[in-house]
Amino acid sequence: MISARKGKKLAEKNFDFKVDYTKIKIFEEYNTKDILYPLVLSSPHSGQVFPEEFLNAVSMPLNELRSNEDSFVDELVRPASDKGIPLIGMNISRAFIDVNRDKIEIDPQMYYNYPAGNDIQNGIRCRVGLGVVHRINAQRQNIYDGLLDYNEVQERISCVYDVYHKRLQQLIDRILKKFGFCFVLDCHSMPSRICSVMQEDKPIDFCLGTLFDQSCPAEMSDFMKNSLESGGYKISMNCPYSGAFITFNYCQPRKKIYTMQLEMNRALYMDENVHKKNKAFQKTSLDLCRSAEAFAKFLLDFRK
Repeated sequence: MISARKGKKLAEKNFDFKVDYTKIKIFEEYNTKDILYPLVLSSPHSGQVFPEEFLNAVSMPLNELRSNEDSFVDELVRPASDKGIPLIGMNISRAFIDVNRDKIEIDPQMYYNYPAGNDIQNGIRCRVGLGVVHRINAQRQNIYDGLLDYNEVQERISCVYDVYHKRLQQLIDRILKKFGFCFVLDCHSMPSRICSVMQEDKPIDFCLGTLFDQSCPAEMSDFMKNSLESGGYKISMNCPYSGAFITFNYCQPRKKIYTMQLEMNRALYMDENVHKKNKAFQKTSLDLCRSAEAFAKFLLDFRK
């Protein structure tokens, strides 16, 4: 059954469901009133909520749909937000819509009514099935066994994607106004198999993506790297991830807005196969939050 779904073209079946977004809370935010540091934490891929209408339409089991998500990342960094660092975390699963992609990363072949003559510049992620709307899950199995309604997907973008980015931009603007600069730490997780392949001696624990030193001053990324290394973790810079849409889109050094994508090895804190926390979850969270808090304090001094 699984192998039958791999590599198959979408069947001539049309999906015409419509989601009632009034029933769904798009994101959670923490400590966004009393902001003490020029740092905002973003967790765009930790959402576990699927619209009921979507689940009724697709045939893929929930556990397979969840393979695309960064499970529990928002919970890992939540204690840091209690220290005065604002946090925004996505509630909606990235298998439904991916807010860490450009909204133009749309594959015309996924739609039965894609507008004729509509010029879309497809990115590489779109071509491999991981655009703003994912065609496949982490095992490269087709999520849909038919074609989507282009208008319904535009509604996903309007009611979910745009809502998340509007709030993130508001937080950045507030921090920029209060402190004169802002740093966005975009928090993610990476499959342990990738971490093992990248290093022969010891798997990578964390990867820090700075668009190859373009998204923030070296002093900032060096501080975060050294802080995590002091906890005994192995850190990689820009490999296998140098930063995706949020890191690129919000990076504006001339306006003193800096970004960095933080990726953590899922094996540090969870059982990837069943999407459950492991015994090291609390320690990983404690170590990560200590580094995030130290980084936030460093940013205050950096401003001076």
